[in-house]
Amino acid sequence: MIDIQNVCKNFGSKKVLDNLSLKVNTGETCVIIGRSGCGKSVLLKHIVRILRPDSGRIFIDDKEVDKLSEEDMDALRLKVSMVFQGGALFDSMTVGENVGFGLIEHTNIGHKELLERIEESLCMVDLCGVGNLMPSELSGGMKKRVALARAICVRPEIILYDEPTTGVDPITADSINELIRSLHDKLKVTSVVVTHDMKSAYKIADRVVMMYQGKIIADGTSEQIQKTDHPVVYQFINGLAQGPITETLEHDNKVVL
Repeated sequence: MIDIQNVCKNFGSKKVLDNLSLKVNTGETCVIIGRSGCGKSVLLKHIVRILRPDSGRIFIDDKEVDKLSEEDMDALRLKVSMVFQGGALFDSMTVGENVGFGLIEHTNIGHKELLERIEESLCMVDLCGVGNLMPSELSGGMKKRVALARAICVRPEIILYDEPTTGVDPITADSINELIRSLHDKLKVTSVVVTHDMKSAYKIADRVVMMYQGKIIADGTSEQIQKTDHPVVYQFINGLAQGPITETLEHDNKVVL
């Protein structure tokens, strides 16, 4: 479903994606782990062409993303939904208007069908009847759920999640994990989830890959990742202060006199 081939991306002198390749199979939930700032969110933004690679190619369903016209890209974005880290709700719109935004902007759906789809999507994330509220009236966990409802309202084939459990308490985080699994099973979507929350990763993943220094350095099931003897992966998944990751950071930050 998603085929990322030898993608490179620099921001100034900083290399963020370094000849990175990754395939995500149809119907699977692929979780991408790695330290904050390692390029996980940057990779997601390349998939939906918010960013473009310096080199390399990205295919979705055998279509090369970077070569699509704007019209074809709009059609593709109805197939690929993204749940942004902070929810990215529009403060001036009601919850219902937020959830239906993609359909309003990119389809000619009738008003009655639109309202039915919005309510159905809200009910799927356990938020029936809140469509008339404003985002300012919602808790952090509810905003996350509304962002999920907006993502599924267009009935996508692929959902990209950028740190879906960041900024919420552990109980709410677990309920969001349950929702991700439930939506995957109900809608049969392909999911790519970026996170550094290992509890979340193990719970929702069919497959876990780890990014480090712009590359994929590990790829396997949750069980395989937990049994790793790779020193970088081992340090990260166990949250250890000492190890090759921090040693590299200390070396890079040394002042040469």
